[in-house]
Amino acid sequence: MLGEGGASDVAVVGGGPVGLAVAWRCAARGMRVSVYDATPGSGASDVAAGMLAPVAETYFGERVLTGLLVESAARWPAFAAELAEYAGRDLGYRTEGTLTVALTSDDLAEAERLWAYQRNLGLPVTPLRPAELRDREPLLATRLRGGALAPGDHQVDPRRLVAALRVAVERAGVTMVSRPVRDLAELDATATVVAAGCGTAALTGLPVRPVKGQILRLRAPGGAAPGFRHVIRGHADGRHVYLVPRTDGEVVVGATVEERADLDVTAGAVLDLLRSATEVIPELAEYELVEARSGLRPGTPDNAPLLGPLPGRPELVVAAGHFRHGIVLTPLTADLVADLLATGMPDPALASLSPARFGQPVPVARRSESVGDAVSVGRRSESVGDAVSGTWPADARPERQDAERGSRNVSHTEAVKGPGNGGEPGPDDPTTREARTRWS
Repeated sequence: MLGEGGASDVAVVGGGPVGLAVAWRCAARGMRVSVYDATPGSGASDVAAGMLAPVAETYFGERVLTGLLVESAARWPAFAAELAEYAGRDLGYRTEGTLTVALTSDDLAEAERLWAYQRNLGLPVTPLRPAELRDREPLLATRLRGGALAPGDHQVDPRRLVAALRVAVERAGVTMVSRPVRDLAELDATATVVAAGCGTAALTGLPVRPVKGQILRLRAPGGAAPGFRHVIRGHADGRHVYLVPRTDGEVVVGATVEERADLDVTAGAVLDLLRSATEVIPELAEYELVEARSGLRPGTPDNAPLLGPLPGRPELVVAAGHFRHGIVLTPLTADLVADLLATGMPDPALASLSPARFGQPVPVARRSESVGDAVSVGRRSESVGDAVSGTWPADARPERQDAERGSRNVSHTEAVKGPGNGGEPGPDDPTTREARTRWS
């Protein structure tokens, strides 16, 4: 149990979904909690699509990560129901499932290889013929060569999620402190949770790097609901795109994955996303383009999050580095961190996610720029890349990790339990140092 000292039992740095959910769970266990963020919810979650996709996001070699996704997705129905009732807010949680579609023969071959891997893990993936796909979603392009259904891959609206969590933490008695954190030593708390996204690198020296993503939002004509219900993930002439429909008429189209830290929205990325989207559902060409945004995902060398005490600093707990999976991993992360702080006993699942797996963090000199600005990535592009550069341990750089790790198939039981070392990137590993488009 936590001690009695400090103005708070727990200080949470970062007011995104993970930080707010951790604060809510800790407050529910009777802890005094403060959350520090100058602009809560303005970081990566404000740009995210909100796909809860443990199946469609399963890639070769990421066995530990797959287990986390499966476990956390299983917690989402109860988490969503509890939060919606407690906060009195709709989260936009939908359960129609996800359709993955392929336009060309090459696209289908690529997709079938991944579906076979997913089915070998015991994950629910049902291949469908083109006619069966259009029976489910008549607006899909007629040139489709095939697809698959993942019925357990759901979605939530991240902006509504953050709004609900902010109400929940307020009602639970959490203190919101609207200021950035430049140095963890300035916090007066028995324990500190660093859930600062890309800003985690500057605060801890851990290898969390910004990975840029560009995303679009469309709106159906007349404000009507979109003409399709499933989340659609498309292989389109070698490019990848996802389409996420909202009941209010919005369609989220994404997303690029770029190893860079600027926040520019580029014409080429918008063109590629719109071309792929309209090749999958031609009707989208008539939708209004209402938003083009970019954000920075907090990536790690092995794509898995950093959860647990900072090496040599048991009072500092890290909950960061969720990369593309921050929304789906929110319930599991919050439960694991809150249980650790309440009992002092780490869940066995934390062993393979420990920040210590990359060695001792490299100290980061204090900067004059605020880490809060790095957390709120929607507002600035400067300083974030600088805060990350130079903080990699030599054996944790992505290019070295790629060279040292291979991929191998594992049983579904192993994937769910998540034993062993961190997830090993396979042939489609997004940590390769190049900018390219892939779903996020």
